[in-house]
Amino acid sequence: MMESGILAGNGWLRILHPGAAERLGRVRHVLFDFDGTLSVLRQGWEEVMAPVMVEAICGSHPAFPEIELEVSNFIERSSGVLTIKQMQWLAETVRRHALTAYACTAEEYKALYLRRLMVFVRERIDRLACGETTPAENMIAGAREFAGALAQRGARLYLASGTDHADVVSEAAVLGLLSLFQGRVYGAVDGSEEHSKERVIQRILDANDLHGDELLVVGDGPLEIREGAQRGALALGIASDELARSGWNPRKIERLMKAGADLLIADFAHAERLAALLMDGEKA
Repeated sequence: MMESGILAGNGWLRILHPGAAERLGRVRHVLFDFDGTLSVLRQGWEEVMAPVMVEAICGSHPAFPEIELEVSNFIERSSGVLTIKQMQWLAETVRRHALTAYACTAEEYKALYLRRLMVFVRERIDRLACGETTPAENMIAGAREFAGALAQRGARLYLASGTDHADVVSEAAVLGLLSLFQGRVYGAVDGSEEHSKERVIQRILDANDLHGDELLVVGDGPLEIREGAQRGALALGIASDELARSGWNPRKIERLMKAGADLLIADFAHAERLAALLMDGEKA
């Protein structure tokens, strides 16, 4: 039996709005976010970005608590945004606080952040390549099975990410996910808004003459959930503990609720049941 109400019960699926249950069963197109939704290759990116930003803003000064809080709040609300946009905010914030004599460009800050982050990402990819880990161990539990179950039922899948396009393609490939999207992958391209999630969502709706419930947006960040919900799509929030690759993350629950998610799950452990519910209207 499906549960409704705000975080009612302890079931694997949480329906946040009473009307959401009536919207199930009509999904034909599905847009996925990548990092934190399917892949955990970049797990911990927030812990890499935060010190980069605080160091840039404070310069040679000690890290001020109010600046650490400002950075933390920004990272939380900007999850899923193009990385270059986050770095544009950083460059503007460095100039606004004026604690250091020199402010880098957004492109320079992005390069610094990626140098630090990719140390961890490459280590994970190397372990995967040599067989120390499996693709499943680098994804949210059940992610491959859920995407496959949707595709098998005839859904057209799309992948959109704030991560650079080439990196999204290569990381999806090493996880064995790329073939499911059949070229419909939209990673960030600096200097262009064409692959921003809001534009990708709108293009999917327009190009296929979709009406709300036929498009499902799946993500762990507020951006894709908010943009999908505002355009009438069904929004499925993934509130997962990325370290464990399963189970609920209370911080994500809160931010996804605020963004307007219709449904919440902790992971894709019930992949077949969820796909049947979304596409065929079968009871959970």
